[in-house]
Amino acid sequence: MSYKDTLNLPKTDFPMRAGLPKREPDQLARWEADDTYRKVREAARGRPKFVLHDGPPYANGHIHIGHAVNKVLKDVICKSKHLAGFDAPYVPGWDCHGLPIEQKVEEQLAEAGEQVSAAEFRRRCRDYAQTYIDVQRDEFKRLGVAGEWQAPYVTMDFAYEARIVRELGRVLEAGNIYRGAKPVHWCVACGSALAEAEVEYVDRTDPAIDVAFPVVEGLEAACPGAGSVVAAVIWTTTPWTLPANHAVAVHPDLEYAVIEGYGGTGYLVAQELVNEVAERWGLGEPVVRARCRGRDLEGVRLQHPFIDERQVSVILGEHVTIEAGTGCVHTAPGHGQDDYEVGKAYGLPVDTRVDEVGRFKPDTQHFAGEDALAANDLVVDLLREHGALVHGEALPHSYPHCWRHKTPVLFRATPQWFISLSENDLRDKAIAAIGETRWIPASGQHRIEGMVANRPDWCISRQRHWGVPLTLVACDDCGEPLRDPEVMASVADKVEARGVDAWFDMGLDEVLPAGESCVHCGGTSFSKVEDILDVWFDSGVSHAAVLEQREDLQSPADLYLEGSDQHRGWFQSSLLESVLTRGRAPYKGVLTHGFTVDAEGRKMSKSAGNVVAPQDVMQRLGADILRLWVSAQDYSGDIRISDEILDQLAGAYRRIRNTARYILGNLAGFEPQHHLMAPAEMLEMDRWILAETAAVQADVARAFDDYAFHKVYTRVHQFCGETLSSFYLDILKDRLYTMPADSAGRRSAQTAMHHVLEALVRWLAPVVSFTAEEVWGHMPGERAESVLLETYYELPEMTGAEGLRERWAEMQAVREAVDAVLEPMRADKTIGSPLDARVTLYADDSLRQRLAPYADELRFMLLTSEAALAPLAQAPEGAAETEVAGLKVAAAVADDLKCARCWHRRPTVGANPDHPELCDRCVTNIEGAGEARTAI
Repeated sequence: MSYKDTLNLPKTDFPMRAGLPKREPDQLARWEADDTYRKVREAARGRPKFVLHDGPPYANGHIHIGHAVNKVLKDVICKSKHLAGFDAPYVPGWDCHGLPIEQKVEEQLAEAGEQVSAAEFRRRCRDYAQTYIDVQRDEFKRLGVAGEWQAPYVTMDFAYEARIVRELGRVLEAGNIYRGAKPVHWCVACGSALAEAEVEYVDRTDPAIDVAFPVVEGLEAACPGAGSVVAAVIWTTTPWTLPANHAVAVHPDLEYAVIEGYGGTGYLVAQELVNEVAERWGLGEPVVRARCRGRDLEGVRLQHPFIDERQVSVILGEHVTIEAGTGCVHTAPGHGQDDYEVGKAYGLPVDTRVDEVGRFKPDTQHFAGEDALAANDLVVDLLREHGALVHGEALPHSYPHCWRHKTPVLFRATPQWFISLSENDLRDKAIAAIGETRWIPASGQHRIEGMVANRPDWCISRQRHWGVPLTLVACDDCGEPLRDPEVMASVADKVEARGVDAWFDMGLDEVLPAGESCVHCGGTSFSKVEDILDVWFDSGVSHAAVLEQREDLQSPADLYLEGSDQHRGWFQSSLLESVLTRGRAPYKGVLTHGFTVDAEGRKMSKSAGNVVAPQDVMQRLGADILRLWVSAQDYSGDIRISDEILDQLAGAYRRIRNTARYILGNLAGFEPQHHLMAPAEMLEMDRWILAETAAVQADVARAFDDYAFHKVYTRVHQFCGETLSSFYLDILKDRLYTMPADSAGRRSAQTAMHHVLEALVRWLAPVVSFTAEEVWGHMPGERAESVLLETYYELPEMTGAEGLRERWAEMQAVREAVDAVLEPMRADKTIGSPLDARVTLYADDSLRQRLAPYADELRFMLLTSEAALAPLAQAPEGAAETEVAGLKVAAAVADDLKCARCWHRRPTVGANPDHPELCDRCVTNIEGAGEARTAI
């Protein structure tokens, strides 16, 4: 007789094979058809708000793996906050203005041979941006990211552009905008000034030279004994800036020395660098002629090394250091920020020798028309001719490059518009606001503090075409901007109606009211500024344009989240604008993640062939595998990805999925409204697993709240793989399969599994949203239409939960100890499975007392056909030592017949003539009232 039909085997339509690449698009379509996100928002109405503000990706091209990391992290946060009982809306955004789009459109026009008007060019840029907004929107949605996809914020929307103009007006009214010819990063390829965030530092090799500036007068009084032939020696890695030199700076508090140099010339250098420079120059043991303090050298006159008619002075500067060089610093106010600041204090000319295309201006001696960076070697040759080159060598060093073109930039003074960081104490207030913000990781606070403390004034003007215009009107006489709030408000209204074209189409008479005069000089002649506003200002005012304008949002945001590069970018521009106009940061917390690299930690590049595209991953494995990978990483550092890493995560995913599938299969025929048991009625092991589930849920909730998603992954994976699959569910099989379908023991197990799955599916929802929704659709009982609508499951409270967890932690340890003894017997084929064995647990009095209540059911926990308890003192010589204190284990082959139904080897097999192949327990389970159990 076959007894298979008497067993309660798992039954479920939930598929074993995930088939995510095919199933996920169908689920997306259902979410959209059911308007699930809108229902999520309605379900959360009235709850405490949690607002994560989206930093806008640039609408230029398909998304890459870094985009996927960023957007999945945001989605996990918003969904986990909803799970925790918050109202957590997500409004995605796009940054649309700027040079990359402009360049793409220029390329398209050049390829087509078209010449278009400025207005038509801007329209083409707008169309290009919209194309990639649509592309990226679909790709982000494919990742399972939920949000206001039909109502995002877009920086090129007319209303947003108008808000940019209004915020510019607030900054102008505060008095922080000015025009100045000060050094800025200039990209020749862009033909424009660059923001700090648009500059990246890349290693480059340049000549590092020591240059002699002969003393003309004043040194003998400052440094007695120096001698009559002395030169101050500077060190620089930018020889091309020497034609613009107008001073040599020394630190007032440093000690300086004149040492014997070549040909009887004395060299003036910092005392602490004497040995270093003597070795670099090959002078041997340095001979010091005289010493003096830096402050005594102020005003000493020097001869420029190759411009005969120019003499320069020694000036004092706090920026001078002895970290490298000579302690005497070449000063060209037109080509360096520190040089500019110290030069301003001394009234030095801001002499910019290089034009906008990177060539020396026509009136530059020796180098007129030469490419500046290419002229480095020419400068070195000229210095050598003049006998001014003390030393030269090739030096690899970090040099600023344009992040778009990857080309070296120039520091050159050009007339630009700036936001002052000193006016209204903006810098100090911004640093104070940083200290009031939560930074995740905490190191982010020190990073951005240093950046704000050391950054120059914010250059907000760009010499390009596609963007929001710098809607300023400047006085032709004094150059000061007109600070009339009504003018800016009127311009903003026109931009809101017609977009940025309004500014370019308006004549000056449409901008200014009749009779307007400059409050600074009384001038009545004005000009419109034609520059474009820095795109970092565009996104930096999103707190005003989005958070303050939408009823479902609030300002300040609870969280900004972007890559760590945004300490220099969006975090900083948002901070400065908000502190200046609102007196506070636009965020309460800032979270940063690292960058994606390959398995060896290398940066991804097409040339290296190590790029992992999210589109390919979703097509091969599915979005949930990508989401699980993101959640499993410690994102505070570089995030490694490769096909092998993803395949490992796919394996972990399968273990979680199979756990859910097994539970679903064993809930067949279980109707919660009829079959749920109260905790007091349940078996102890089932009460334990609910206590354990509650503890896991507390850990998961804490990890979600701390944004430690890798801890969520680790905890849930461990719970599914070890606590459930390897222990609880493994033990439960016998009870689920063999006891009567409606027995108390089986219903107790199903009740526990039902509660476990209700909790588990909610934990999974923020991370593997597609899979959680699929599980949800197969679960028994009445429920909401989507798991995304749910908050944490309220698990039944277990009396004595901690005691349960302690007892069953020990039971798990005992099980592991027995498994360790049985495994060699399985390996050498002595037994086929643990059910082919009988074991005796030799325990000390304390452990035996704790195990005694379970003595009759221990075999079910150990999966052996027999399990006995005995005093430790009776342990035979061959009993195995275990890692459990006070426990030895002896195992032998069970020689009883094997029950055809439960596979246990029991002495009662064959005792019943009607069922000679069954043990007495199975006979009772199929014909009688069923066995009774208390714990296992």
